[in-house]
Amino acid sequence: MSDDFLYDDDDNFVESKSARKRQMHALQNLGEQLVELSASQLQKLNLDNEALIEAVQLAQRISHHSGKRRQMQFIGKLMRSADAEQIADALDAFHETSRKAKAQERIIEGARDALIVRGDDALAEVLAIWPHGDRQLIRQLTRSAQDEQRGGHAPASARKLFRYLRSLSDTSTEV
Repeated sequence: MSDDFLYDDDDNFVESKSARKRQMHALQNLGEQLVELSASQLQKLNLDNEALIEAVQLAQRISHHSGKRRQMQFIGKLMRSADAEQIADALDAFHETSRKAKAQERIIEGARDALIVRGDDALAEVLAIWPHGDRQLIRQLTRSAQDEQRGGHAPASARKLFRYLRSLSDTSTEV
């Protein structure tokens, strides 16, 4: 494979065409990540390039394959003048926040499932995670969820238990 940098006649470094193409594809891929975001997620990134935002919003509305491909190439072109590092950092921070939220949801689901399956045996573990939780309310919701599960009813109490555990989790992360 050839070097990314070549020398011209005056012994100056010149970036190879392959290296420039790799950079352009990387910028286009970054633009594709922007297109995959929802409108509210895109707004949270606080991008200051209005033309790029409009191009991304247009690409989100285009459904025809070739039209979307051309729009993505245009977004790649706009990305050349944008601060790609800032956009990449903002996307990384957004995805990290999303990963943390998903991990927290899995913890809450696991705690709820443990309460429903093991009952009071799991209560001590849950209260160790969230010590400010209301023991009586958790026990009541757990027993109702167990009864619903045994009876084959809709899991309304299980949902209430999940919401309560999530509220405990939210208040513990704010402190």
